[in-house]
Amino acid sequence: MNQESRVATDADLATVEKQLGRSPRDVHAISYRCPCGKPAVVETPPRLSDGEPFPTFYYATCPRLTAAISTLETTGMMEEMSKRLETDAELAGAYAAAHDDYIAARSALQIDVPEIENISAGGMPNRVKCLHALIAHSLSAGPGVNPLGDEALAELPQWWKHLSCE
Repeated sequence: MNQESRVATDADLATVEKQLGRSPRDVHAISYRCPCGKPAVVETPPRLSDGEPFPTFYYATCPRLTAAISTLETTGMMEEMSKRLETDAELAGAYAAAHDDYIAARSALQIDVPEIENISAGGMPNRVKCLHALIAHSLSAGPGVNPLGDEALAELPQWWKHLSCE
C-alpha cells in the first residue's frame, strides 16, 4: 500500500468508529484497505495516549472480516497450527521471522515501550492463539511474511464481495 493511502483521514476514522461501534483509540495509520476501499486493518502505536502499553500493532476493524475470522477460529485451525509448529522446523522458523517482522514494523515508530518488548501478537513466535492478529499482520505486511496468517487468510470467504466494509 502506498504511503498516501495509509494516512487515516477523518472519513477513515469515522468509518473505523462505525465498524467498531466506538471511537477508535490512537490510530496511527490504515495498514490495509479492503478491495472496497474502506479501512479493514489499522496500525495502533505501542503506547496509547492514556499511557497504556498496547502490543497489538495491527488491529482488524472491518466487521465482516472479523466475523469471518471468528468463524474460522471455531474450526480447530489454531490448535492444528500450534501442533505443526512443534514438529515442522521450517514452519517454526518462518513463523519466528514473522514475529520479528511484526516487532520491527512496530519498532519503526520509535516509541519505546519496555513493557511489551519482544511481544508481538497472536501467539507468535511459539504458538497460535489469535487468527485475527495473524490475518491482520498478513494483510498489512503482504503475502509471504506470516505463513500461518497467510494460510488462515486463504481460508476466508471474500468478505467484501457483497457489501462495503462498514
